[in-house]
Amino acid sequence: MVIVGVVLVRNEDVFLEQAIRNVAEFCDRIVAYDHLSNDRTPNVLARLAGELDHLTVTRTPDARDSHRAIETLAGSNAWALGVDGDELYDRAGLARLRVLLEQGAYADAFHVKGHVLNCTELDSPATVATGFMAPPSRPVTKLFNLNAVESWSGCPERLHAGMPVFRSGFDWSSLRYVSEETEWSTDPLRMLHVCFLRRSSQDDADEVAARRNLSESGMFYRGPRGVLHRLRQRRRLDPRIKEYQARGSTWKQEWYARGPAVSVDARPFFGNT
Repeated sequence: MVIVGVVLVRNEDVFLEQAIRNVAEFCDRIVAYDHLSNDRTPNVLARLAGELDHLTVTRTPDARDSHRAIETLAGSNAWALGVDGDELYDRAGLARLRVLLEQGAYADAFHVKGHVLNCTELDSPATVATGFMAPPSRPVTKLFNLNAVESWSGCPERLHAGMPVFRSGFDWSSLRYVSEETEWSTDPLRMLHVCFLRRSSQDDADEVAARRNLSESGMFYRGPRGVLHRLRQRRRLDPRIKEYQARGSTWKQEWYARGPAVSVDARPFFGNT
């Protein structure tokens, strides 16, 4: 069994090192794509690549490259874990999960999701995190069983949509929620999602709240081609995004801030860096 971590980031220099270190032992290989960052993100990635011999770094204007990296693994005994610069996994939990996967756990699933805390506050030093739990908020875990598909191409970024050709017994609904089988404290796939915090040294307070993901911004491509793509995106803007804007809200607030605010022990997500 092979586990590949797929990192796609742009201007994520605050938590990026921790995010990669937390999955380094879980993954046999990590492929990182820098989507033309202009903060310290390239420096962080270069330093880690010099230390971790199973990490490769590519700078690209095309987010699709991050999925092309794992297309050849379709149909093999491989798992792919998508990692963003604001996603901090529990190292000890992933070690337990690795054993489970090697034993065949979740082999009947195409996509596996765990508990996620969408973090709005983090004390210093990082001992307590406060935010909104998924569920009931939207879980963002991207762990995929590549043995469930014959091929998977056409993704605008890694592990998103595209045109998977499923093997018998699998489809998009082949989804397992570890969060339904465990509590937060025992979930091996749990993640601290620091999406509401400052993620780049260049961010100011307003940018933290307004920062959009690739689907919202349409910034899958950069350069001249990206300008044309974004113009097309505006013409067919998701009506839900228009509704959020009319309410003075954002996609992030609508999906990631559901239910009551809760606080958890943040220490399992912050090891030595």
